[in-house]
Amino acid sequence: MRVVIAEDSVLLREGLTRLLTDRGHEVAAGVGDGEALVEAVHRLVDAGTPPDVVVADVRMPPTHTDEGVRAAVRLRKRFPDLGVLVLSQYVEEQYATELIAGSSRGVGYLLKDRVADVGEFTEAVDRVARGGTALDPEVIAQLLGRSRKQDVLEGLTPREREVLGLMAEGRTNSAVARQLVVSHGAVEKHVSNIFSKLGLAQSDTDHRRVLAVLTYLNS
Repeated sequence: MRVVIAEDSVLLREGLTRLLTDRGHEVAAGVGDGEALVEAVHRLVDAGTPPDVVVADVRMPPTHTDEGVRAAVRLRKRFPDLGVLVLSQYVEEQYATELIAGSSRGVGYLLKDRVADVGEFTEAVDRVARGGTALDPEVIAQLLGRSRKQDVLEGLTPREREVLGLMAEGRTNSAVARQLVVSHGAVEKHVSNIFSKLGLAQSDTDHRRVLAVLTYLNS
């Protein structure tokens, strides 16, 4: 896959580049600020070599506040099929919510200090590039803390909420089954109940799993 990295720390940027290239991926650009990220993606798209995924920090020059995630939101609006993985020490709640809720295409938000395994990180990059999700549980907890409205989830059982929370972390049904030590069939039943209780009918145009996760995050 083709990757663009946006990270103002040169050492970390070069480390991520080496990590991904060693695994056979192409790092098409490595930049140090939000505007350079937007320019790099546009340049690659114009050249007919669009990136599959962007890995971006939140806080970058010039103000070191939210330039990275704001650039990511801009790119998602312009290129809905572009995977975006935010890798940061912080949760920028407003833009994180906008980023996650903006499209059913691949998105991720991981906290640097909680990435303990290189393999899990590269797997998260792969998953986001393919259109999946990769959300740190701490990110989910903070985003949920922004809103106290729980009505939409009141009909879910505690186990169904637990399953939905793991879905929001990007887990497959098999991974959820392993985490909860239940059968794959039991997880499928819980997922089916979640879809039904959230009013998510089967559709050729909507991804019910993503819609359920977005409902969870926005509730």
